[in-house]
Order: sequence, then structure tokens, then C-alpha cells
Amino acid sequence: MSNAEITAEIRNEPFFAGLDEPVLQYLGSHATRQVVPKGNVLFRQGDPADAFYMLLGGEILVEIPAIMGPSLEIQRLGQGQILGWSWLISPYRWTFQARAEEDTELLAFDGAAILAHCEENPDFGYALLKRFSALMSERLEAARRRMMDEWNPPGFA
Repeated sequence: MSNAEITAEIRNEPFFAGLDEPVLQYLGSHATRQVVPKGNVLFRQGDPADAFYMLLGGEILVEIPAIMGPSLEIQRLGQGQILGWSWLISPYRWTFQARAEEDTELLAFDGAAILAHCEENPDFGYALLKRFSALMSERLEAARRRMMDEWNPPGFA
């Protein structure tokens, strides 16, 4: 996928709606197409975070790994959804784990380069921060709901 094709792809996604053309072009120039085979882990909780992703197809599970037993599924993400905000917030470590539930095609954005550009260009950084703060809120609320559902004993009010 060329930079122009990537820019065209993100231009049509709601997450990027309203961003100026130079911002879209910058983001498009710092993204690459990636395929994650079914069952593979894209990133693990606690590992260094240096990217974010937009799903082009397939399905990714966002989960919290367990010390013992199965991971706790937080959300299933599909086409057009954005994954990853930990690249933007110190200490730059993944908060959750992401695993491909099926073969998944995505765009991987270079978080280190984009974060550096955010520091140099506050308007650019603020535009992204507004979008990613909404994503953080959504992901954390989903985690809270899932943990309450999972760990609420039967009959407990």
C-alpha cells in the first residue's frame, strides 16, 4: 500500500474525520500495512508501546491476561476500529493485550514518530489527543464493565 492509498483509506474513517489534509498525509506517511495471523498476539500487556493500529479487516480481541487460566476478553474490534493508545501516554507500555481472533489486516502507525511530531506541533498533538482520550475512555469503561460482569458473585447485589 502506498502512502497515498493509506491516506485515502484513513480519510474515510470516522476516527480521523475533521483532521486537516496535512495531518492525514503525515499519518498516512507513517503507517504500514501489516497482517496478523489468527491466534497471534499483536502486543502483550506491559511490553513497550510504540504504535497504534487501524483494522482493515479481520478481528482483534482486546484482553487482560490472567495469572492463571484464560484471559479476560474486554472487546472485539473489527474493520475501521482503532487499537492502541499506550504509545501516547508515559510510561509507553501496553495496558492490555491484543490477539488476532482471525487473520487480520491492519495499518500500523509509527507511534514514536507521531509522538515526536505531536511535541513539535501542539495543534497536531491536541487534535490526536482529543481522539485518543475518547478511545481511552471507551476502552477503560469496557474493561470496567467486563470485570464487574466476570467478578460479580451470583446473588451479590
